[in-house]
Amino acid sequence: MADMGAFRDAVGVWAAGGDGEPARELAERLSVRVAVLLEGPSDVAAVTALAGRRERDLAAEGVCVLSMGGAMSVGHFVRVLGPPGLGLRLTGLCDEAERGFYVRGLERARAAWQGFFVCSADLEDELIRALGVARVAELVRAEGDERALETFLRQPAQRDRTAQQQLRRFFGTKKGRKIHYGRVLVEALEGQRVPAPLDGLLAATAL
Repeated sequence: MADMGAFRDAVGVWAAGGDGEPARELAERLSVRVAVLLEGPSDVAAVTALAGRRERDLAAEGVCVLSMGGAMSVGHFVRVLGPPGLGLRLTGLCDEAERGFYVRGLERARAAWQGFFVCSADLEDELIRALGVARVAELVRAEGDERALETFLRQPAQRDRTAQQQLRRFFGTKKGRKIHYGRVLVEALEGQRVPAPLDGLLAATAL
């Protein structure tokens, strides 16, 4: 039986220049109505975790959450998922520094900016600020990464960075760590502390 994972794979092939027919067939079979465009898998982990906390099954709702493998790919994905392709409603997150890629990609496809939300640095930064440095450090210890963090903090390059910047850098130092903490940080959030871009994104998928 086809699932949303198969649709994501088919979209990736199409966005890379391959055949779009499998994605079209799966979109119809799965009743896909919304595509959530995210820069990387850690963002997917965070969005999925928040949806789970709120007892939402995004796939069952026809919402496809996908990683584009970087902001520079947004134009390719908008082309196949937006007005020129499947005509799905688009939403997503982007980092402030990458906003231009999104704006240009959406303009070329004649797709609306409405529904896209901007993180001041990136989503990890938003989550660290929402939870506070002390709470994030507690979570790192609870996940068994205290020694790794201490070793990282002894590096000369970290001395002039703020504690928030250090934690953000730490999450990107090992493959899979950003993905893991994308979920962990969201699951530790209190309802009122959900960063505005993440909260707005999930709300937009329900419209």
